[in-house]
Amino acid sequence: MQKRGCPYGTHRVIDPPGALPQPAWRLDNNMQLYSNEILVDVHNLNIDSASFTEIKQRAGHDPERVRQIIIDLVNERGKHHNPNTGSGGMFTGRVATIGDDLVGRIDLEVGDEIASLVSLSLTPLRIDEILAIHMDVDQVQVKGQAILFESGIYAKLPADMPNTLALAVLDVAGAPAQTAKLVKPGDTVVIIGASGKSGLLCLHEAKKRAGVTGQVIAVERSPQGCQRLRDLGLADLVISLDATQAVHTMNAIATATDGRMADLVINCVNVPGTEMASILATKDGGTVYFFSMATSFTAAALGAEGVGKDINMLIGNGYTRGHAAIALEVLRENPALRQYFLDHYVK
Repeated sequence: MQKRGCPYGTHRVIDPPGALPQPAWRLDNNMQLYSNEILVDVHNLNIDSASFTEIKQRAGHDPERVRQIIIDLVNERGKHHNPNTGSGGMFTGRVATIGDDLVGRIDLEVGDEIASLVSLSLTPLRIDEILAIHMDVDQVQVKGQAILFESGIYAKLPADMPNTLALAVLDVAGAPAQTAKLVKPGDTVVIIGASGKSGLLCLHEAKKRAGVTGQVIAVERSPQGCQRLRDLGLADLVISLDATQAVHTMNAIATATDGRMADLVINCVNVPGTEMASILATKDGGTVYFFSMATSFTAAALGAEGVGKDINMLIGNGYTRGHAAIALEVLRENPALRQYFLDHYVK
């Protein structure tokens, strides 16, 4: 008879005892199932952009060293939780077993293809073999297994797009969905780090929600990224600058908005040090949404205080109701963006 675990997974925590799985240092990744868990055969990992960027830098961009870092990390912690960024990623796979207490209570059957919508940083994971590492898209093909807790959320993979395409989009589903909630008609919206996955999806939603009376400004460091944004036509204005240069960013946004600044700034950058650029680009009473997992929330809080900015700052919650459906719908609404994702993320 299967034992029952905590709905939030505390029964899997080894170190420190009593912690929740996400902040815990180490989880039990023994795949013997509890009655309120789901066992999944994992096929692909989509590593969080901030985490994969840090791992690649640590490995000197050597795929074999990246492979070993990932294996060592999962073996040590029982999950993919990068200690240097605090972030994880997500997986896709096929449902192998459903715990006795969940049979008939959830909309899954054995054999269903799903994507996890909770972070790998809280997911018990075992990797038996890494089959391929796609360095340019942050994806890793594996043989392995993972556990979803009773409280875990997931999405069935859609039939109208390849699994790797859905994986790339669902990994950042919270960003476009939160954008859809935050942007109002007529808003001036600035998206920093706009040419990555989350930035592109946010641009689509921001343009749709701000409407013809709004202004959507894309900020991107690389010339290639700026050209990509212009080709896709997702922004009213594309500005090439380094967002670690806070005052320069502020001045550029002031020029672009005739001094009004942004109603909403969305930070999708995958490197540290862009908190103050986001804050200074925002008008008093405006909002900054820090989707980036490279954000230092201490730097953001104390930095806003230091420059006397009375603004709302939101932590990039990867979940909001309906986020998977909203993110996937972006690709159905925007054929050019869908083609870009197909060209770059389907391996």
